[in-house]
Amino acid sequence: MKSIIAYFNKPILKVSLLFGAALGVFVFLFFVGLYLVGAMPLGGVRSLDMGVYAILIFSGLRYYRKNYGNGLLHLWEALTMGYVITCVAAIINGWLIYLFVTYIDPSVFSDYISNALDVLNQGRKSQTGYLSDKEFLDLYQTIKLNKPSILISNEITQRLVMAIIPILVISLILRKQDYSILQNNKS
Repeated sequence: MKSIIAYFNKPILKVSLLFGAALGVFVFLFFVGLYLVGAMPLGGVRSLDMGVYAILIFSGLRYYRKNYGNGLLHLWEALTMGYVITCVAAIINGWLIYLFVTYIDPSVFSDYISNALDVLNQGRKSQTGYLSDKEFLDLYQTIKLNKPSILISNEITQRLVMAIIPILVISLILRKQDYSILQNNKS
């Protein structure tokens, strides 16, 4: 048991998990806010929450650099932390959304599915070049038969893909290394 505790007692992991958990809750609150104002919380408006991701990833990396890195942050540390923060947040947010659409308001998920089917039907003419009728009907049935649990994997996949560029840019901005070892010290 001590080895497990020692494994998780690393500052890079503790900070990443803490900021990831906070981010997951903040993004879920954004989802609930969209729900309360009447916007479709599972629609395209949710992509705006990547701003919240960027802010908390930046804050987490800056916090680590200031408090644990002695003002230094290697690129590998920044990239690792950025992806761990994003993954933890997406897992927490995905589960919270799943619980919301399962126990609080299932109509959110049914609206999401019906909108996805409408978008698929509207784009049918443009899809004739690469989807046969059988493939289109299979895709339609797959979407129609989706269960709310699909939201968890969708959240994780979408957030990790959408966060690639912001994590890279933030990591490059906050990266600060000690270059004194590269200088030729003449005594």
